[in-house]
Amino acid sequence: MDTLQSNIVQTRQGAVSGTTENGSLVFKGIPYAAPPFGPNRFQPPRPHEPWQGVRDASQYGPTVPKPPYFPPFDTLLPEPVIPGEDCLNLNIWTPSTASATLPVLVWIHGGAFANGTGAIDIYEGGKFARDGVVCVTINYRLGADGFLFVEDGGGNWGILDQVAALEWVRDNIAAFGGDASNVTIAGESAGAFSVTTLLSLPQTQGLFRRAICQSGAGHHVISPASAKLVGGYLAELLHVPPTLEAIGAVPYEQLLAAQVQVSGEVFGNPDPAKWGEVAANLMPFEPVVDGTTIPARPIEAIQAGASRDVDILVGTNTGEERLFLVPNGAIDYLSEPILAGTAAAYGLDVEKALAAYREARPGASSGDIMEALVTDWFFRIPAIRLAETHNQQEGGNTFMYLFDWQSPRFNGRLGACHALEIGFSFDTLDKADNFPLTVPNPPQELADTMHAAWVAFARTGQPGWPQYDTTTRATMVFNTVSTVVNDPKGAERALWEGRR
Repeated sequence: MDTLQSNIVQTRQGAVSGTTENGSLVFKGIPYAAPPFGPNRFQPPRPHEPWQGVRDASQYGPTVPKPPYFPPFDTLLPEPVIPGEDCLNLNIWTPSTASATLPVLVWIHGGAFANGTGAIDIYEGGKFARDGVVCVTINYRLGADGFLFVEDGGGNWGILDQVAALEWVRDNIAAFGGDASNVTIAGESAGAFSVTTLLSLPQTQGLFRRAICQSGAGHHVISPASAKLVGGYLAELLHVPPTLEAIGAVPYEQLLAAQVQVSGEVFGNPDPAKWGEVAANLMPFEPVVDGTTIPARPIEAIQAGASRDVDILVGTNTGEERLFLVPNGAIDYLSEPILAGTAAAYGLDVEKALAAYREARPGASSGDIMEALVTDWFFRIPAIRLAETHNQQEGGNTFMYLFDWQSPRFNGRLGACHALEIGFSFDTLDKADNFPLTVPNPPQELADTMHAAWVAFARTGQPGWPQYDTTTRATMVFNTVSTVVNDPKGAERALWEGRR
């Protein structure tokens, strides 16, 4: 058998048989932990039982239990639902299994900790394999099954799943041609929140060398008190006691329906008195600073040096919130009082802040200014804080980007919205028909540039532009013509000093 193209690989649990696609070897649906059902539910991930013979790894494995997205996001962010219990699985694309020398990129999907899977078309890792990087995509527990906290206990099981997947990569990736000492973890949105959480944990030391955070940084976690408010209300909707045992006995369809109702109520009435920090983050189930799995807020742990030796590439899109405000028409109903109230709630000098945002956007509506304001609070300023904090540590490199290509969707109003950059970083624009944010005719030259930077960073820790520091604030601005800009939108950035 040709070693370079062997589609049978031995893992510690047993042998797997993959396929060849476009010159790469592909292995799908490999379990990295036991099914999280029955006695394994609401428990840390447990090792998967070994299997006999050769396990078929030609198809994506089951997805974790999750509800559909709310319309219209169900059509804008399509994702498969694959039944089965062996849902803690991962997928691998590799150019060769011949030697354990290739850099590895492990992708952690987004979806607000309620949706997503490593089996989405736009995440296909074949172009990374084409360019000499072993690409791994993973599933992890979501919603209540990943992040439920109630009075008698709870856990960050979704984060522990990610740790287990990284431990599996450490122990097995050499058999797929990967270098376990040269692993980059990458993610977008909740995946990037996960990446920064993993950066902050003592138990992940040595599991990765680099990190890419796309539209997510280290601020978005909640306290146990807020998590228990959510868990208690979920139990009320289910008409069961707020205990792990009682909620665990509820059929999945009923639980997912209740999760959807909780999410709808958080969005419809984000009252801090009812929801705690969830009222600001708008994610009912997310990582919890419980003092054990997650000892501190990630940005604070990173500031204390938790990730000092890790290279970090972090960035955002210029119009993140447009994804959440344009397709549903909400952007046209945001009034001046709502805008002023939001700026005040963020602790900004309202008159000064709104004047600065308007100066950069002549003729912008209240909704357009609101979008820019929330984009900065939720995404861009936390990303800048991560870069600033990491740059102050002695050790790993720090790089910043800003994605500015404007989608033509919704008569051009969608802009450089949340999640738009993913197909460019993966160079999977050939899958754009299955990821409607980018169509029609996304620019391949931008994908060539952005994907090459991701490959270079995974390989060497250098994406191809100067490091970020608080003097020049060098930032790669990605567009059809990409260029380095020092301190883009600096006047707006300065408004948040001491406030975010």
